[in-house]
Amino acid sequence: MAAHNKTIPMTEGTIWKRIVAFAIPLFLGNLFQQLYNMADSLIVGNFLGSNALAAVSSSGNLIFLLVGFFNGIAVGAGVVIARYFGAQEKEQLQRSIHTTIAFGLICGIALSLIGVILAPKILILMGTPEEVLPNSTVYFQVYFAGSIFFVMYNIFVGILQAVGDSRHPLYYLIISSITNVILDLIFVAGFHFGVGSAALATTISQALSAILCLRQLLRSPEEYRVSIKKIRLDFFMLRQIISNGLPAGVQNSIIALANVVVQSNINSFGKMAMAGCGSYAKVEGFAFLPVTCFALSITTFTSQNIGAKKYDRVKKGARFGVLCSITLAELVGILMFLFIPHLISAFNRTPEVIQCGTSQARIDTLFYFLLAFSHCAAGILRGAGKSVVPMIVMMVCWCMIRVTYITITLHFIPSIQVIFWAYPLTWSLSTIVFLFYLFKTDWLGERKEA
Repeated sequence: MAAHNKTIPMTEGTIWKRIVAFAIPLFLGNLFQQLYNMADSLIVGNFLGSNALAAVSSSGNLIFLLVGFFNGIAVGAGVVIARYFGAQEKEQLQRSIHTTIAFGLICGIALSLIGVILAPKILILMGTPEEVLPNSTVYFQVYFAGSIFFVMYNIFVGILQAVGDSRHPLYYLIISSITNVILDLIFVAGFHFGVGSAALATTISQALSAILCLRQLLRSPEEYRVSIKKIRLDFFMLRQIISNGLPAGVQNSIIALANVVVQSNINSFGKMAMAGCGSYAKVEGFAFLPVTCFALSITTFTSQNIGAKKYDRVKKGARFGVLCSITLAELVGILMFLFIPHLISAFNRTPEVIQCGTSQARIDTLFYFLLAFSHCAAGILRGAGKSVVPMIVMMVCWCMIRVTYITITLHFIPSIQVIFWAYPLTWSLSTIVFLFYLFKTDWLGERKEA
């Protein structure tokens, strides 16, 4: 059995080694995901033309809106599982794992039906251009027809990561990514099947990675091994999963909604601004991967150690994770500040596009340490079972205040720089609130324990 056991128990051993060993596979996995998302767009853009590429791109925010919600639920389930794993309560661990899978199956079926039925209506509501709408609808409906595989993959990965296994999800993501690119080349470049086949390639590769994750869980050590016969809803566990996961899911969806509003403001400055900000967003997506991986690692670390009642270890791990994350973020930010014109030109060589992307980077990148701190603070609080706090902080700071500031200020100062400054201003606000909460409250629950 030892051959299958790649878990890293976060409750023992050197703190920094445990966190780094867990974060590196997460980073590589996310890097691969970014690369294959880019390959997807490149293949569609090159072989099916700009309308097809616009259809795939325009579906992005909408897909994240729905998928981000279920990802949040998976994170919440992971917190509950990690807590029982850290506490070594095997019966509760088994119940939490099998309830999570049962709930994931229900959510996956619901998401498939909602996505397929409502796709055309939602895309029209979003103001999708008429020439792009048919392709967007096909892409969206095919993608969501297979969304049960996407949901179950995230649920299975959440379980594996909760028990400290971030390596197997990495292996399966690499296999799935390569499969996706090969199928894209066969369906789109080879047979010219159209934009729906790009979504089909994604669905097949997601199904493959979900099956590989399930196979691993069926062969895992006994304490967290999955048994098909035990998959059922336990309502006590379901309450815990939803109370931890629902705030993270709502937060993801509301931030995605706010991003749609911000994007519509960027669109009002014309296609050069859209291309420049879009290119900057792609670069930022890569640049910020190390930070998001540390935030995820801290969630698992916090949850396992609170389960084991090792509160001092939680504090030391949180300090190390935050310090690492903000240092990495600032180093990346400085490098981006210096090299951004060259990085933007890799996506688009039009001078106006490079100028717009560079302008955004030169305002935002030096404040990355604030964004890193907010992500880490949210990760710590989720791991401590306080997921409502980051939900409220980010909804207020990153959504309500950001959108209000942009809407009002643009009215008086019609400059795209107003939008760029929205990010560091709202990151600063969330950082101040999180600092206050972490230093002034008993978020660990030690006093209650005593």
